[in-house]
Amino acid sequence: MIIMIIGLLIFLGAHSVRVFAEDWRTAQIQRIGEGPWKGIYAVISVIGLALAIWGYGQMRLDPIYLWYPPMGLRHAVALLMIPAFVLLVATYVPRNHIQATLGHPMLLAVKLWALSHLLANGRVGDVVFFGAFLVWAILAFRAARRRDRAAQVMPPKASVLGTTATVVIGLVVYFLFAFYLHAWVTGVPALA
Repeated sequence: MIIMIIGLLIFLGAHSVRVFAEDWRTAQIQRIGEGPWKGIYAVISVIGLALAIWGYGQMRLDPIYLWYPPMGLRHAVALLMIPAFVLLVATYVPRNHIQATLGHPMLLAVKLWALSHLLANGRVGDVVFFGAFLVWAILAFRAARRRDRAAQVMPPKASVLGTTATVVIGLVVYFLFAFYLHAWVTGVPALA
């Protein structure tokens, strides 16, 4: 579990710079440039995420259970992941009402993903892994909303086409992930 925690600290630490050290981040970008900053950020993030995922896999080999969730919670996760995927897609599809109304849908997707997976997994490593993502997403969302208010950011214009595309793409990606990719990525079938 140590490797997982180190990976989480690296990955979520890099993603928390904007939450806790916005002025330092801005100074570094001005000092080295936006391109190099993004490159360093990307490398650190990939290393952290790879360690966290690998450590999570290792934790599953010798788990310590805090509780044994009822099977029904696995079905709840399957349902909660539908809006999580739509929110994730809303981050990237332009001119959709979801992003215009809620703001920062990726962070909301991470919150929903982490919370739903906390419900259905009772191992210590699950609590650490998904709990860390949930706490980070809550703090990052609050910080992003605060930045938006300070900068008086106006929501983007939305259209029915953008919203429809968001929902359809989100459902297709959910279907592909739930029925095919989840087992391949995690070794656990999503809908078993």
